[in-house]
Amino acid sequence: MSEQKFIGAHVSAAGGVENAPVNAANIGATAFALFTKNQKQWFSKALTDENIENFRINCEKFGFGPQQILPHDSYLINLGHPEEEEGLKKSRRAFLDEMQRCEQLGIAMLNFHPGSHLKKISENDCLKRIAESINLALLKTRGVTAVIENTAGQGTNMGYSFEHLATIIEHVEDKNRVGVCIDTCHGFAAGYDFSTELGYELVWRDFDQIIGMQYLKGMHLNDAKKELGSRVDRHAPIGEGFMGKETFARLMNDDRLNNIPFILETPQPELWPEEIEWLKGQVS
Repeated sequence: MSEQKFIGAHVSAAGGVENAPVNAANIGATAFALFTKNQKQWFSKALTDENIENFRINCEKFGFGPQQILPHDSYLINLGHPEEEEGLKKSRRAFLDEMQRCEQLGIAMLNFHPGSHLKKISENDCLKRIAESINLALLKTRGVTAVIENTAGQGTNMGYSFEHLATIIEHVEDKNRVGVCIDTCHGFAAGYDFSTELGYELVWRDFDQIIGMQYLKGMHLNDAKKELGSRVDRHAPIGEGFMGKETFARLMNDDRLNNIPFILETPQPELWPEEIEWLKGQVS
């Protein structure tokens, strides 16, 4: 495959997962994210053979390969939940269900927020619990990589530092099936300064030294409504936040970031076609 940038957004799968690739193509995307089930419910009805077949057909029709699709799991799931009997078991069951849905659809990755300690266990215990949750899901699935998303560090959320992500990976047994998705807004809110040329280089130097560039499987492109290090997760349209358009032009021309999905989660979906077109135009 030629070295390239895949750019898209988190599109709707209303009416069936098979509609997601159509919705992505309609906004000029070359990548997309989706929920494979209702993200506000713990469990949803199983995918039908028709859902699965039509999803695969539409992906092929519109040219979306495995490297271009990065689904997100339900926000209800907390893989580091301190309460084993209720919260953790429920989260692990739901996460496995999501991994299995990806397996059925032929999707190679599942993106998720790592989890929260809720002030009931230590950060280190929470990180180990998250890794254990990933291990359990990997044992029961094939071909799907668990992609951990960095967080802004709001509340008791883990994953706001590269060290957190590295610790989780360290405890995952199958290193070939774990990766990281970097959300630019989350990173900026957590203190990683993408917005200056020097800051940008330092971020990726630290990422490579602490985690390793080989683990970068995707990115969420969001400007930040709040200042650097605010620990507040508020997305802004590209160029309308504290990071500025230059940051995203820099990302588009970084060859280290080729052949991974770039997913917009900016707050105004009506701007996605324009933002995608602008991002494509920055690639020199």
